[in-house]
Amino acid sequence: MPFTETPLKDLWLFEPRIFEDDRGYFYESFNQNEFTKATGITSPFIQDNHSFSKKGVLRGLHFQKPPHAQAKLIKVIQGTIWDVVVDLRKDSPTFSQHLGFELSAGNKKQLYVPQGFAHGFIVLSDSAEVLYKCDNFYAPQAESGIIYNDSDLAIDWKIDSSNIIISEKDAVLATFQPSNIPF
Repeated sequence: MPFTETPLKDLWLFEPRIFEDDRGYFYESFNQNEFTKATGITSPFIQDNHSFSKKGVLRGLHFQKPPHAQAKLIKVIQGTIWDVVVDLRKDSPTFSQHLGFELSAGNKKQLYVPQGFAHGFIVLSDSAEVLYKCDNFYAPQAESGIIYNDSDLAIDWKIDSSNIIISEKDAVLATFQPSNIPF
């Protein structure tokens, strides 16, 4: 399983080996032994989530506060998204930096996002289905986030801002303020 460490510490991009023939394709989308061998990460995933969104829907930037923080392994099974993460770990050399990745059903890339990162995505195709594994359960009392259009982060979401669709909840998330970051 080919894993690539990204410029943000502990953030991994996974590109599975795909076996294709005239019948279709097969690939191993997750193998705990290979995952641990390649990354050194041993925490098990205990919850799977599945979302469906229309073009222009932006979900994020979300995170859960400790002790309920979540690492995630994200993949797209239909459509294309622009997936963005922000390193919120104050002791990290990449604190406050962000990266974006195109994940799609076509490229089958997966992104491992460690605890201590904010995460969000926007749908670039007509629709998209996103699956992600989490290493901690959802805890509503611990949910938090950063507004998607924070001027300090200046994230390029790859579509015109007038076409972005966000929930009422995400529209009122706080701006990025290092003093309010719990990691």
